[in-house]
Amino acid sequence: MIDKTVPSVEDAVASINDGDTVLVAGFGAAGSPVELIHALIDHGAKELTVVNNNAGNGEVGLAALIGSGQVVKMICSYPRSGGSVVFPDLYKAGKIDLEVVPQGTLAERIRAAGAGIPAFYTPTSVGTPLADGKEVKEFDGKTYVMERWLPADIALIKADVADKHGNLTYNMTARNFGPVMCMAAKTTIVQAREIVDAGGINPEHVVTPGIFVDRIAHVAHPEHEETLLQAGRRYP
Repeated sequence: MIDKTVPSVEDAVASINDGDTVLVAGFGAAGSPVELIHALIDHGAKELTVVNNNAGNGEVGLAALIGSGQVVKMICSYPRSGGSVVFPDLYKAGKIDLEVVPQGTLAERIRAAGAGIPAFYTPTSVGTPLADGKEVKEFDGKTYVMERWLPADIALIKADVADKHGNLTYNMTARNFGPVMCMAAKTTIVQAREIVDAGGINPEHVVTPGIFVDRIAHVAHPEHEETLLQAGRRYP
């Protein structure tokens, strides 16, 4: 079996290329891989398309990545929230593109990519501007919109415990988008609070099997985005 651990978050993100599509796990602050995102800022890859539930908060994590000018497009459900201070200004200035996707549709587009399903139909967005230009079809008397899958080059994931082969567990709601994002990316990069030897995780507790994980960096004391925001921190 392959040992997928790498020495640092910097090593973990080193192969991310300009122009990559990057799935970033997290639901607001819950499950945000802050250290991996900050390492990506330092790495400097640009022209990125980023997929996340929202568009970042404050000036740390995803918001800091957007503020660095490395992101050319956001695909998300909530581009503006109470803590959004970076993305709205850049969007109004025409410096970043946006694709709004309803939350359930976003999750299903990612899941479909992991399952090898190139498209599916959903009633969500029927009769709204989000359906413009998309195929519409009727099934059993109800109208549906066709949505495409959402595969990516990279997924950045925050796990609680990982073994060296990439099997993962998550901390409660930090699980959110992580499992489906791991399946939908060509390369899945994980930061884990604890890394154990093979067999150190009860197989019944594994949420993401190691086959979907490529690199793991140990972050013993991960920053919590909520704490950083309360402290008024910014990165870099």
